[in-house]
This record gives sequence, C-alpha cells and structure tokens, in this order.
Amino acid sequence: MTRAVRLGPRSLLTLALVSAVGVVAFGWPFLAPPTSRVGTHTQDAPWLFAGLLVLLVAVVAAAVAESGLGPKAVAMLGVLAATGAALRPIGAGTAGIEPMFFLMVLSGRVLGPGFGFVLGNVTMFASALLTGGVGPWMPFQMLAMGWFTMGAGLLPGPERTRGRAEVRLLAAYGFLAAFAYGTAMNMAGWPFMGALASNIAFDPHAGVPANLARFVAYCLATSLGWDLGRAVVTVVLTLTLGPALLRALRRATRRAAFEAQVTFEASER
Repeated sequence: MTRAVRLGPRSLLTLALVSAVGVVAFGWPFLAPPTSRVGTHTQDAPWLFAGLLVLLVAVVAAAVAESGLGPKAVAMLGVLAATGAALRPIGAGTAGIEPMFFLMVLSGRVLGPGFGFVLGNVTMFASALLTGGVGPWMPFQMLAMGWFTMGAGLLPGPERTRGRAEVRLLAAYGFLAAFAYGTAMNMAGWPFMGALASNIAFDPHAGVPANLARFVAYCLATSLGWDLGRAVVTVVLTLTLGPALLRALRRATRRAAFEAQVTFEASER
C-alpha cells in the first residue's frame, strides 16, 4: 500500500529525537528525582517547553524535504489539515465532542505513519491559528496529535484486516488513543497547578508512587468526562462514516499516484 510520506533515515532519527524530547517534556515530573530543583521552576517550564514548537516544525520540514513529496501529496496534506482544523471548533466546549479525531485516525491508517505524524502536527498548528489557541500548550498538542495520527498508521496492514474488521479495529484504536491523548495533555498541565494546590496536585517533594496516585486522581476528577466524550464520538463517527471515507481517501491516494515510480521504455529503432 502506498504512503504519502516515506521517512528516510535522517527523518526517522529526527522523529526519534523529538519523540524522546517529548517524552521528557510530558513526563519530567516522574523522571526527575524528588530532590531535583526542577519543581522550583514549574511556572517557567511551560514557556521553556514551548520551544518544542520550533523542533516540531523542523521535523515536519525534514520529513517533507527528504521524502520528496510532489505537489499532489502536499495538496492532500493541506486539504486534510484544513478539514481537520475546521472540524475542531465543532462542539468545542461541549463534553469533549471533537470530530477531528476520527479524521486523523482514518488519514493515518490510509496514508501511513510518516504522513500521519506530519498531518497531526500541521492540523493542530492550523487549528490553533484558526481558533486563537496559540500558547505554551500548543507544542504539546501538536506532538500528542502527531503521535495519535501516527499510531493509526502503525496498526496491522490492510492486507490482514479489511472491511468491517478494519473499521472495528480503527474504532477500537480511536477509543483507546482518545484517552491516551487526553492523558498526555493532562500530564502537560498537571504539574503547574501551583495556586490550586490540593491532594491531586503535583508535589515535587513526593516520590513517583505518590505523584502517580495524585495524577490518576487528577485525571478522574478533571478530564474523564471530556476524554470519554472524545472517545465515544470518535468510535461513532468511525463506525458510521469510516467505510465511505476510507474508500474516498484510498481513491484519492491512487489518483494522486503518491511515490509512483517513473519508468522509461526503450524506444524502438
């Protein structure tokens, strides 16, 4: 099955590096020892981590440059990103109703993990500009959405699962990944509760088990409803609209002839 973005060695290395930095950026409360002074700079950390935005843009640029995307592939990237950005405001502020997630699942499935990571980042960046959601949280959202979309492209290939089985697989992935996305974004904001100190706030002097319990309580108390709404909407849209959209995306991919090999026939003399 053709993929719009085929990551080369340098792009894979860059993606691995930015993912490693992302893991540290999201999980530093559990990675830093209790005696670390990192916790004393929690008010500055969001702005420092906003520098991830520059690194994420560099990954996107490297992937596009190394893969040699043609104009049709770039056009499809733009169309899907614009569509996802336009879907994001629908239901915003209402129980986590976010239809853009099902589009990212299907796009990542059809166009592969490389295209998925790029698409997730570009879509979240475009939607932040569209909705005015630019802030220190944006690079975290971009990275989390890149992972979310890339994961769909890493599922077992369509030669193993087709038809309704494939749609059910994508629905199950969308359900679980929607919770994973919400958990990751909780991790990005939880350490900076500062003024809202309570028994569910991050305690820089506590050990990993204690903070893990606090984090679980924080997720249950603050975002479970939103994550469940996002997951249910993703499942419903995937099961109802998934088959038709998968066919449309695959038809568009074939017509765009992504990564088509150019061959030359010997002329007769």
